[in-house]
Amino acid sequence: MKSLKKNGIVYKGGKRYLSLIEKNDLAQLHSLEEGTKLAKEIAVAKFDESVDLSYKLNIKQKHTIRDVVVLPHSIGKKVRVLAFAAGDKANEALSAGADYVGGEDLVEKIQGGWLDFDAVLATPDMMKILGKIAPILGRRKMMPNPKTGTVTTDVDRVIKEFKAGKVEVRADKTGNVHVVVGKKSLAPEALYENALAIHKVLIKNKPADLKGDYIKTMVISSTMSPAVNIDFKKIAV
Repeated sequence: MKSLKKNGIVYKGGKRYLSLIEKNDLAQLHSLEEGTKLAKEIAVAKFDESVDLSYKLNIKQKHTIRDVVVLPHSIGKKVRVLAFAAGDKANEALSAGADYVGGEDLVEKIQGGWLDFDAVLATPDMMKILGKIAPILGRRKMMPNPKTGTVTTDVDRVIKEFKAGKVEVRADKTGNVHVVVGKKSLAPEALYENALAIHKVLIKNKPADLKGDYIKTMVISSTMSPAVNIDFKKIAV
């Protein structure tokens, strides 16, 4: 692994990674619109990289930051939706485009190591059977929860939202937030509008009793490229 020192910061990585840092002033703060364009420009891997928005928040462990947002533009990937539902609601889920629908059969399958899905929802009557797999889904941040709208009787709407680009905005215990904005193949304007929608939801969830700054850092980056620093204080919400 090679290293490069620029603007007092030592970067380590491969030749391509360091060349991107050398050519671009990534240490300076960029507007969200400029930063989104730059993150797309330096995403030069041969595959369609994901573009992620990441935050470090100044919150305490008692604070819960968890919400969902339906992005204005699709994130550019097929979202495989699993629905725990029975009877008419199972039929409704299938009609809405759910990839997998079931109950105990899916619980057993997940217990056996199957995890080929990206989003999970459940009707309220099915929650009693999910206790066996709660730790598994919890580790993947997919456990259905009323707060995020994934415990619902309106399965048609929720499934269609997931397919259209519904993502979860959630902070871990140390205040880190990572959300997919889209694929680098999306137009810069679409990536920017998705990022802005995510930021607005994060700001809406600022704890009322928080003292001091809410956000410490905000960056946008693609899968294989360095992060671009965003001047979050100048984002109009």
